[in-house]
Amino acid sequence: MSDDTPYPRFASRGRAFVYVLPCLDEDLLKLGFSRDPFARFSTLHRRFYTFFDLDRGLLVDTERVAKARRIERTLIDAFRDDRAMAPLVVPATAGGHTEWYRGAYDRVRLLLSELADGDGLPLHDGLRPWLRDHLMARADLLHDWSLRIVETLDWARHNAPDDPGAARLTRALLDTWALFEAANVDIRSLVPGSVIQWYDHGDHRRLFDSSGLP
Repeated sequence: MSDDTPYPRFASRGRAFVYVLPCLDEDLLKLGFSRDPFARFSTLHRRFYTFFDLDRGLLVDTERVAKARRIERTLIDAFRDDRAMAPLVVPATAGGHTEWYRGAYDRVRLLLSELADGDGLPLHDGLRPWLRDHLMARADLLHDWSLRIVETLDWARHNAPDDPGAARLTRALLDTWALFEAANVDIRSLVPGSVIQWYDHGDHRRLFDSSGLP
């Protein structure tokens, strides 16, 4: 079943996608369908672009929820014996603890390719280009958003150095920076000079490691 909780179960109209997300460091994958893949991936892991293997990820644009359900059900029935437990790092609130499979990637990829080809549906074989297109379609928002964060952090550094909100803002900006880099987007061409200066020389380098974690 769909992992998307904001949408009614009975809804069958509108664009929907079937996705396959292989983990980067183990032979484990998550499959499902969603109307908003980016939002869905983000609920499964805050830094999904490093937790999952983007280059082996798969995404099929099914055009309709009913077709996405049919394809997902075909995959679930075909690989029932390969089911596995969800990784502990996947939040319980994400509703993503079903449809995990171990040792099935090559067979899942083959069957999904056959299903997509049979229905004439576009298949993204590798998610990095898709992610880049998704981010670039919204890149005009990045300039002002990142500038506001850096200005807020600068104010907090002088006026409220112990404010826990500063750490959350810092993490959000670091995660966004890493996200654009994972999509092979030159983020430095999209943000103000003050944001670049903050990233290269800011206090976050004492508080966070390269993964954006304290």
